Amino acid sequence: MRPTVVVVSGLSGAGKSQALHALEDLGFFCVDNLPTLLAPQAVALCERGGMTRVALGIDVRVRAFLGEVGNVLQLLHAGGQRDLQVLFLDASDETLLRRFSETRRPHPLAAQSGHEGALAVLDGVRIERERLAPLRASATRVVDTTNTSVHELRRVLVAHFGPASGAAGRMVTRVVSFGFKYGTPVDADVVLDVRFLDNPYFVPELKALTGLDEPVSRYVLDNAETREFLARTRELLSYVMPKYEREGKSYLTIAIGCTGGRHRSVAIAEALARDLSLLVGAPVTVLHRDAHRDSLASPPGSSDERSSQEIDAPRDEQRSATELKGATSPPPATPGTRSAGGTR
Repeated sequence: MRPTVVVVSGLSGAGKSQALHALEDLGFFCVDNLPTLLAPQAVALCERGGMTRVALGIDVRVRAFLGEVGNVLQLLHAGGQRDLQVLFLDASDETLLRRFSETRRPHPLAAQSGHEGALAVLDGVRIERERLAPLRASATRVVDTTNTSVHELRRVLVAHFGPASGAAGRMVTRVVSFGFKYGTPVDADVVLDVRFLDNPYFVPELKALTGLDEPVSRYVLDNAETREFLARTRELLSYVMPKYEREGKSYLTIAIGCTGGRHRSVAIAEALARDLSLLVGAPVTVLHRDAHRDSLASPPGSSDERSSQEIDAPRDEQRSATELKGATSPPPATPGTRSAGGTR
């Protein structure tokens, strides 16, 4: 795929800084207020460093360098070897005047107009329009932000340059299983509670296993309620995930929780990750945060093995109460992380 270079320009106060921030969030390496003559060298250096998505902010502050903008754009295009796009942000004079008044910042060219106060801003805008005319004429996309909020501008740029446009990498999806008694993952975007399902914990031969073991997986996934839950969840995610991607979300974390995070949530997270991998056409990362936390049973045949009547419930209840009173305990030191269908 060809390297992408986006030249971001426009009138002061029209949203150039916000546009560069949005592009940076989309994975572009952004350089603001770069003299136009240095742009080809800067892009070449970025490409040598493996950065193939570059955004350059060029505005009226570069002054005399604007006269070379036509030649510079040709050098950046490199005879079609790069995908060059010129984004120009515009707004009405009244809107620009209001924005400068709200921020109480001087216009970059106000001192050159020879006036003071509000007239200086308007005169600065007029001079700026004249100097930026060649860049506006070369623009591949002009965005009028007169009636556009910061969030709306971001949505416009995400739609044009983000994952949903095909111009960027797809959203990275991660499925995390966890136990509610250890706390909800702080980075979860979607949290699903599966504690309504039958719990393998109360089946003696399954208690010491996890959802990664086939007997537990069969016990959970063969349940009719589990199958219906997975079907409805797939339907929900197949609808909302493209919308998240359209909004420019780079990462999506789906958290599946049960009581202890060892059985039901683990089995369902594995099944859901396999389904989502087929849905998005890319590997889905799976993390079992609490699956190996505090194994409840000793290995068969060990001297510490207990009978089924010695479940040690008082100790479990005491440990759970202690964790709920204080801060949630940290995740295990070596969580099992892998991609759906991959290796550990």
